[in-house]
Amino acid sequence: MSQVEDFLSAEEEQEIISAIRTAENNTSGEIRVHIEHSSKIAPFDRAMEVFHYLKMDNTKQQNGVLIYVAVNDKTFVIYGDKGINDVVPSGFWDSTKDIMQSHFKNGHFKQGLIEGVLKAGKELETHFPWVHGDINELPNDISKG
Repeated sequence: MSQVEDFLSAEEEQEIISAIRTAENNTSGEIRVHIEHSSKIAPFDRAMEVFHYLKMDNTKQQNGVLIYVAVNDKTFVIYGDKGINDVVPSGFWDSTKDIMQSHFKNGHFKQGLIEGVLKAGKELETHFPWVHGDINELPNDISKG
């Protein structure tokens, strides 16, 4: 798989966007998915760059979560902002990564991303429930690099 465009079909992308909307429905938290070919720097460092580029570090409660995927590198990172990282249970991101990775290893990329998004959404809902007046601070689309 060498093309970001080949990683997911348009229909699969829409299913992931639908999962993002569902996950954000009951929380003030924000979830984004970013997919690119590869990174010339360490995946975690690249995820931090993308997080900033997408303005995810500007959320009011610092409760943004980025799922970063480098297709050719066969790697991904789940990056949560300070607000969410301060309250999730120890090992939460590792357990989320394990669920996604099990799907990815079987070539089920869409399902892995959906489950990661929904798991992050449940945790955001627990710590950052939606209250009247909350607005969607960031787009729900999948960004590509």
